[in-house]
Amino acid sequence: MGIIIFFLIIGAIGLITWGIILSQRNTLLPLPSDVSTVKFKKSGFDFSRILPTQSFLDSTGLSARIKKNIDSAHLNISPVAFFNLKILLCITFALLTIIIFGKFEPLFMIIAVGIGYVVPDFYLKRKISKRKYLIARGLPETVDLLGLCIEAGLDFVNAVKWIIDKTPSTPMTEELAFVLEEIKWGKPRIQSLKDMAHRLDIPELSSFVQTIIQAERMGTPVAEAFTILSEDTRSQRFHRGERVALQAPIKILLPLIFFIMPVIGIVIGGPILITFMQGGLTGFK
Repeated sequence: MGIIIFFLIIGAIGLITWGIILSQRNTLLPLPSDVSTVKFKKSGFDFSRILPTQSFLDSTGLSARIKKNIDSAHLNISPVAFFNLKILLCITFALLTIIIFGKFEPLFMIIAVGIGYVVPDFYLKRKISKRKYLIARGLPETVDLLGLCIEAGLDFVNAVKWIIDKTPSTPMTEELAFVLEEIKWGKPRIQSLKDMAHRLDIPELSSFVQTIIQAERMGTPVAEAFTILSEDTRSQRFHRGERVALQAPIKILLPLIFFIMPVIGIVIGGPILITFMQGGLTGFK
């Protein structure tokens, strides 16, 4: 009986993993005027139908927070499906503790449930951090291309469309395509850019949006503003690299203490300890 339960749990874990992989496809969809009303079409297993948690998420306000994180990570999954996935992982890990220990262990079960609840959030935060890093890293080149297109005679919308069509797909071009779809559905351009800056919460991107808004309100040439913005974003990227480089000695300190220093101690002190245990330190006289 225990073997059957074990294989059922392994199958459930595989099903969950398969659903996550399939649910991340086809993320760019035609959008309505309000991005908060986007309904994702999941190509994989629909976790939102497993448990009726929609009313609980709406009443507690978790739905809006989960949706904001999902939109920032650009995942093709609904808040209800994401929350149901967390509950399924909690149940799966709890059953695994019973199988491993052969009995009910409250402490280990609480730990397993906590891990199952946190793992999807950890994955989501890692996805958001990586996407924000790629957007901030590729922003200067995107600003340069926008400036060149505008100097060549294109307006902002056509310049964005040219970049999306002619350049390789990156997180920055995906966000611009997201903005372009909102504009096509009738949302004002300035509001679409503000929503993108609020959704991603990246300082460099916020400066980019603010520059466009100020240039449009003040009537200054957008190409000239993009030239100045490109220099600023490159400077910010350089300073970001400096900060990461300064953090390297601190990050290497932990593996140095726990992995390298013990090995050095064994190599140096091991022969001395063995000689002392075999008959003292007479061999060193």
